[in-house]
This record gives sequence, C-alpha cells and structure tokens, in this order.
Amino acid sequence: MSRKTTFEERIKIVEYVTKYDHAYTEAAAHFQVSYQQVRTWVLKVRDGGYAALIDNRGHRKPKQELTELDKANLRIRELEAQVKDQELYAAFIKKFQELQRRG
Repeated sequence: MSRKTTFEERIKIVEYVTKYDHAYTEAAAHFQVSYQQVRTWVLKVRDGGYAALIDNRGHRKPKQELTELDKANLRIRELEAQVKDQELYAAFIKKFQELQRRG
C-alpha cells in the first residue's frame, strides 16, 4: 500500500489529518500510503514543522563544500575499500589455485 511521495504530497496528507480532523487510517486509505507513514509525518510536523518532512537521504555535500577533514575521511574510506577488494581478490586466487591442485 506504500508508495513514494513528494514533499508537497506529504504536506497535503498532514494537513488532511490536522486541519480537517481525519483519522490516520482515513488519510492512509485516501492517499494510498501506510498508516504508520501518515502517523510519522504528523508527529514530525508537530515536533519540527514542515521542514521535518524533507527527505535528505542520499544527499551529500558538493566537493567545493568539503573541509580538509571531510576530504581526508573520504580518501581513507576509498583506500579501505581498495584494500578490502584486494584482500577479496587474493582470497579468490588462493581458493582457485587450491581447487586446481585438487582436481
């Protein structure tokens, strides 16, 4: 029953519940979203206003806004990922050679 919603849709859903005194269940059915999502949005708006409905997942700072520490941490993560890939490759080669010797 859940679906992706825009910021504007979330505002309409919250207003449907708060201004027009509809239940969470009614709003969920009317807008085809889950009950829990409606309830969460209403509680977020009560605590932090409509700005709390903005979905910031996946947004990162542009490279120009990164501090030196941020850049260093990013480089460390990249290097750690490379080391992990190399370890995985070495383990694969070792296992492959072992299988070749067996049979």
